[in-house]
Amino acid sequence: MFFQKNGWLLVSLVIAAIVIAPVGMLFWESFGAVDHWVHLIDYVLPGAFLNTVLLLAGVAVLAGCLGVGAAWLITAYEFPGRRVVSWALLLPLAVPTYIVAFAYLDLLHPIGPIQGFIRDILGYTSPRQFRLPDLRSLPGAIFLLGFVLYPYVYLSTRAMFATQAASLIEAARILGESRRSVFFRVALPMARPAIAVGLSLTLLETLNDIGASEFLGIQTLTVSIYSTWVTRSNLAGAAQIALTMLVMVVSLIWIERMGRRHQRYSSNQRSHPVRPQALKGLSAVIACALGWAPIVIGFVAPALYLINASIKYLNLNGTVSAQLLNSAWNTLSLALIATAVTLVAGLILAWSARGNHHQHGHRALPNILAGVASIGYAIPGTVLAIGLLGPLVFVDGLLNRIGQLWGAPQQLILMGSMGALIIAYSIRFLAISSGSLQAGLSRIPPSLEQASRLLGESASGTLRRVHLPLLRPAIGAAALLVFVDAMKELPATLLLRPMNFDTLATWLYAEAARGTYEEGAIAALAIVVAGLLPVILLARTQFKNH
Repeated sequence: MFFQKNGWLLVSLVIAAIVIAPVGMLFWESFGAVDHWVHLIDYVLPGAFLNTVLLLAGVAVLAGCLGVGAAWLITAYEFPGRRVVSWALLLPLAVPTYIVAFAYLDLLHPIGPIQGFIRDILGYTSPRQFRLPDLRSLPGAIFLLGFVLYPYVYLSTRAMFATQAASLIEAARILGESRRSVFFRVALPMARPAIAVGLSLTLLETLNDIGASEFLGIQTLTVSIYSTWVTRSNLAGAAQIALTMLVMVVSLIWIERMGRRHQRYSSNQRSHPVRPQALKGLSAVIACALGWAPIVIGFVAPALYLINASIKYLNLNGTVSAQLLNSAWNTLSLALIATAVTLVAGLILAWSARGNHHQHGHRALPNILAGVASIGYAIPGTVLAIGLLGPLVFVDGLLNRIGQLWGAPQQLILMGSMGALIIAYSIRFLAISSGSLQAGLSRIPPSLEQASRLLGESASGTLRRVHLPLLRPAIGAAALLVFVDAMKELPATLLLRPMNFDTLATWLYAEAARGTYEEGAIAALAIVVAGLLPVILLARTQFKNH
C-alpha cells in the first residue's frame, strides 16, 4: 500500500540519487589523495585555471557583443533580408564547437584556401611573405567559440526585446533620444536579466568544450582532466581538477542568479513588439552585412567546407570505410537508447512532482528532487565522467559478485559496454526531458485529471490514458533535443566509451588528432545535419510571430 501510494516519489528519489552520486564521488576521490593537490597546485592548476578564466572572459565579451548586437539589430531596424537573418542567426547552434575548430584549422591553414586567396589578391606567392595570426592560440579559441555560442545570448535577449513594453523605447525616441542613447539607456538595462541567462549558458558550454580547446592547443581545465586520466591514469588527480571545475560552474550559476536577484521590470500597459525603423541606402547595406557576418563565420563557412571535403572524399574513394559506418551505427543506437531512458526518467520526475502536488506532506520534496535531478546539465561532460567512474566500478563489482553465485566469469558489465555512456547521457540531459515534460503537464487542466480519478482510474492509468496523448508534442520536442545532444556529446564519450568503440564525435576527434581531415568531414557533416533539426524547430517556435 505504501509503495502504491508513494512509488513515483520513491523512483524519483532513486533517480535523484543516481544524478548526485558523481558529485559525491568527486569529493570522496579528491580528498582521499591530499598529496596530489600539492602537485596540481604547483604545476597544473595555475596555468589551466588562468587559460580557462581568460577563455571564459574572452568568449563572454565576444558572444555578448555579438548576441546583444544581433538581437537589437533585428528588433530595432528593418533592412533587406531581416526575416531570414532573424532565424538564420540561430544556425551556429547546429555546429558543435569541436567541428568548427576542425573546419577552420584547415580553412585558415597557412596553405589553406582563405590565406591562399588573400595572398593572390595582394600579389604574394609564399606564406613567408604573408600569413594570418596562428589560429592555434587563446585569441583563436575565443574567436571561434564566440562565433559559435553567441546564439544563446541572441535567443534570450531577442525574446526580451520582442516582449518588453515598446512604449518606453518609443517614448525615448519621441523625447529626441538618439538611436545609441535609446539602446544604452533604455533597452540594454531592461535586457540585463536575459543577457545574464544567455551568458551563463554560453560559459557553461565553453567549460564543457574539450575538442576545440585541444585542437587549438589551449590547456584548459577540461583538457587537463582528460590528459590526467587518459595519459597518466591518475583518477585522484583528475577528480581534483574536476572538483575545481565544478566550483567554477557553481560560481558562474551563483553570479548569474545574484545578478538577476533584484532586477524586476513590469509595465501596466499591454506589451507589443517594437516597431523597427526602416533603413535605406548605405545604412541598409551595413545592417545586412552585420547581420550576415556571424552567420557566415559561425555556420556557412564551416558547413560549406564540410560539404566540399565530403564530396572530394567520396569522389576519390567512392564510399566510406566500414569503421565510419560502424561509428554511425554506434552513434544512432546509443542516442536512441539514451533518449528513451532520459524521457522515461524525465516523465517519472515530472509526474511525481504533479502527482504529489496536492498532498500536504509531500509538496516540496518532488520539486526538490526534480531540481536535483536537473543539475546534470550544468555539469561539464568531463566532470560527470570522472565522477561516474567510481560508482560504475562499484556497481560492476557488485554485479560480478552476484554473477559468481551462478558461475559467471568476471567482466566489465557497465564499463565494458554502452551502459556507462547511456547513464552519463541520461544524467547530462535529464534537465531537458524533465523541464519539457513539466512544462507540458502544466498546460493540461487539472480538471481532466480529477475527472479521470473520479471515474475510478488510478494515477498510472490517468497518466497513460489522459496525459500521455496530450503530452505528445512536449515528448517529441524533448526527444529531438536529447537525441541530437547525445549525438554531439564528446567529452563524456571520450572518457567512458568501451575499448574499440567509436561514435561519430570520437571518430572526428581521432581524425583531427591524427591530422587526417578527409573522412572526418563526413562524420562532422552528419552531426551538423542532425543538429539542424532542433535549430529549425526552435526558429519556428520562437520567431513565427516576429
